[in-house]
Amino acid sequence: MSAAYYQGESRFYVAIDCIILGFNGQDLDILLYRRKFEPMQGQWSLMGGFVKENESVDEAASRVLSDCSGIDHVYMEQVGAYGEINRDLGERVISVAYYALVNMDDFNPEVLKAHNAQWIKVSELPELIFDHKQMIDDALAILRRKAATQPIGFKLLPERFTLPQLQRLYELIYQTELDKRNFRKKLYAMDILEKLEEKDKRSSKRGAYYYTFNIEKYNKLLQQGYYFSL
Repeated sequence: MSAAYYQGESRFYVAIDCIILGFNGQDLDILLYRRKFEPMQGQWSLMGGFVKENESVDEAASRVLSDCSGIDHVYMEQVGAYGEINRDLGERVISVAYYALVNMDDFNPEVLKAHNAQWIKVSELPELIFDHKQMIDDALAILRRKAATQPIGFKLLPERFTLPQLQRLYELIYQTELDKRNFRKKLYAMDILEKLEEKDKRSSKRGAYYYTFNIEKYNKLLQQGYYFSL
């Protein structure tokens, strides 16, 4: 009955595209797959789908992320809407893009295989369909801004991590080399990490201590009027 209110107006599709980012310890990766249908079948694409009649765009994004990762409650944020008239070769489609930060260790390899999905370095992106490269660029710009003032980078790390891993991650996010002494000085000043007794000795005999992120200490920092800064 409500459709009568908008008689004569155009109707078209609304899609969801997800920029799923992960950190493998050395590189910042993005989850891509070979498109299984026309148009542009076989080309590299972001993970995505269409919004169903009974769900919001946020709910659709959560569903797509859950379906292609096997993980629920993933950190995600909307990047924006993309609605150029001819952006999709098949139909008039407006896409709402989201970026998600995940721990790659949580992914089920069988789920990736079922979607024909692969982790690919952000620094070595292949040619992508439609405007997916623009979506990725926009998502990375948001990530860089937020990582400077909020601890969202920890969403990309396993529960235990080393300081070299943490610095490497932020260097990838900022796309620049960071001074080791200054980086650690800022971390220690915030006092939001817990040092563990165990070491990671995979890359050297001396090894590097594992740390964990203490959310309680971070919340206390905020209550005291201080802010995250790396």
